[in-house]
Formats: sequence, structure tokens, C-alpha cells
Amino acid sequence: MTSAAPRNARQAARSRPVKIAARVGILAYGITHLLIGALALQVAFGQGGEQADQTGAFQALAQQPYGPPLLWVLTVGFVAAALWRAELAIWGYGYVSDRTTQVRKKAVNAVKAVVFVVLAVLAGTTASGGGGGGGGQQQATAGVFGLPGGQILVGLAGIVVLVVGVVKVVEGYRKKFLDDMDVPSDRHARTVLERVGQVGNVAKGVSIGLIGILLGVAAIRHDPAEATGLDAALKGLAAQPYGPYLLVAVAVGLVAYGVFCFFDARYHRV
Repeated sequence: MTSAAPRNARQAARSRPVKIAARVGILAYGITHLLIGALALQVAFGQGGEQADQTGAFQALAQQPYGPPLLWVLTVGFVAAALWRAELAIWGYGYVSDRTTQVRKKAVNAVKAVVFVVLAVLAGTTASGGGGGGGGQQQATAGVFGLPGGQILVGLAGIVVLVVGVVKVVEGYRKKFLDDMDVPSDRHARTVLERVGQVGNVAKGVSIGLIGILLGVAAIRHDPAEATGLDAALKGLAAQPYGPYLLVAVAVGLVAYGVFCFFDARYHRV
């Protein structure tokens, strides 16, 4: 009975309906980034009223006539994507001979599973009429500051997030995202996929790195208010010299990442 439970869970995670829904989840991730990129462009041009992050994207979508039903579809997709990523984190990559690479891929999928769970909760809360308000990162950071050595922990978290962002930039430039995709045989389609994937993944890495920098600043100043998320990172970038131009580049890159997710939904090995 005990051994049957993991086997049943594994079979459920690898079932065809879950795999189809996982592709919907990847597609939903792309739609989210298209909305974030559009909101970031508004910030760059001085028209930003909404949060330029996942919360703002879902709230903007909820205001549309078709918004709430679509948000529920996205929620289901995010849940399926989380289940699929969890399955890969636990049982996946048996074909990878290098143990270090296998562990790294499993760890990355574990993190992505958590990300999709958070997105599912946020999208579902927004769809049901909840505010989906921000401030969670500040509250979490304030809680960590209250722990023994909290300032050091926040600083280490900032370094880890920054490193993740840098790795994302490097892997995006080197087209490592192709490793887990069944790329199209058409040469033109493959070229478009590679270029969009490079631009999108580099921009995604930059946005992650900005959040890591904010965490580092919060640790140095011992101020949880500095540990804000993507919205503050992008708006902070816009406030710098030549910031609006840099923000436009990042925003276009995030839109490219959203488009890349459409390719990923089609060609990723699920």
C-alpha cells in the first residue's frame, strides 16, 4: 500500500491529461510575461499605474470581460505545470548519465514547481475576486531579519538569486534551453526559436538579477522595505540615468520570453 502510493502519484503526473495541461501551464507562463512586458513598457513611458509583475499582470487581466474565466484556465495550467515539474524533480532525468547535471536539473525543476504553485495561488486568488496584493516579499524578508543571523541570511539569499539570474543570462546566451526541447526541423522556425529564446532568457535573467540586487541592498541596509519584487526593480531601473531606455530593452526582452514560452509549450519534452 505504501509503495503503491508513490507509483500512483508518478503515473498521475505522467498521464496524458496532465502533460497536455502542463503545456497549457507553460503557455500561461508566456501570457503572464507578455502582460508583464507590456506593463513594464508603460512604466518606461511614464504611464505605469499597475504593478509591473505577476500581480499586476493578473489584475490587469481580471479587468477584461473575459478575464476571470481565463484566469481560472491559467490557474489549472499552473497547477498541472507544478505537478509536472515536481515529477521531474523527483523521478526525472534518468537518461542523464552525469550525476551532477542530473541533480542540478532536478533542483531547477523543484524551484520551478514552487514558482508554478505560487502563480496558481495568485491567479486563482485574483480570479475569485481577491486582491492578490503584493508585499509578501517584504513581509518574508522582515521575518527572516527577526531570526538569528537574519541579515546574513537575507544577504545570502540575495547572492543566490543574483547568481541564478546570471546563470539564466549565460544559459540563455548559450542556447541551453534547447537541451530540453524537440526543436523544429524547419530551419527558419529553429532560427526564430533560437533568437527569441536567447533574447527572452537573457532578459528573464536580468529581471531575476535585479531582484537579487534588491535583496542584497535590503541586507546591507537592514531594511525589509528595500526587498521588493520585480515591480520595484523595474521601476527602480526606470529612475536611473538612461533607465527608461534600459527598461524598454528589458520589457521587450520579457515580451520575447513570453513568445519563447509559446514555442516552449509546443516543443518542450513533456
